[in-house]
Amino acid sequence: MGLHTPAYQPTGDEVAVVETSQGVIRVQLAGKDAPIHVGNFVELARKGFYDNLKFHRYVEGFVIQGGDPNTREHDSAEVVRLAANPWGGLGTGGPGYCIKGEFATNPNNRHLDGALAMARSQDPDSAGSQFYFCLGPQPMLDSGYTVFGRTVEGLDVIGKLRVGDVIERVTIEGAAE
Repeated sequence: MGLHTPAYQPTGDEVAVVETSQGVIRVQLAGKDAPIHVGNFVELARKGFYDNLKFHRYVEGFVIQGGDPNTREHDSAEVVRLAANPWGGLGTGGPGYCIKGEFATNPNNRHLDGALAMARSQDPDSAGSQFYFCLGPQPMLDSGYTVFGRTVEGLDVIGKLRVGDVIERVTIEGAAE
C-alpha cells in the first residue's frame, strides 16, 4: 500500500472541534509541525469520516483512542463488548491508505496531557485515521508517534471519555477552502 499525501495544505490556523457524547473538545492543530497528519485529519473530517465512530480503546492514565471505522456499525454497548475481546476486530480499521510518520521531523512532538496524536501499527508509516488523546504526559511515545494537535478546550471532557463513547462529528475551524 503506497503512502497517501493529502491534497489539503495546512495553514497552521486550523482548530478541530471534536463533538463527543461526553462534550466538546477543541484542538489547535499543528499544521506547520505535522502538515501530512493535519492535512489528512482535515480531509477525513470534511468527508464526515469520523462522524458516529466510537472510542474503542481506553487505558487509564495513558490514552483514549478512536477513529476506527470498524466501530461505525456497532452501538456503544457492542463496542464495549468487542473491545474486551482481542479478536473483536476493533483497532484494525482505517481509511484504506497510510500516511508518512512525522515524529522525527516535528520539532514540537511532545505527548503532553491532552495531546492529539495518530495511532499506528509497528510500521512507522502506517497511521491512517485512528487517533488518541493523551491522558497525562507520555514522553515515551515522543520518538515513535506523531503529535498533530494540542487540546485548548475540553481536557475535562477527554478525562470522561471511555470505550463506547461516540465521536458525534469532527469539524474544522480556520481551514482554508
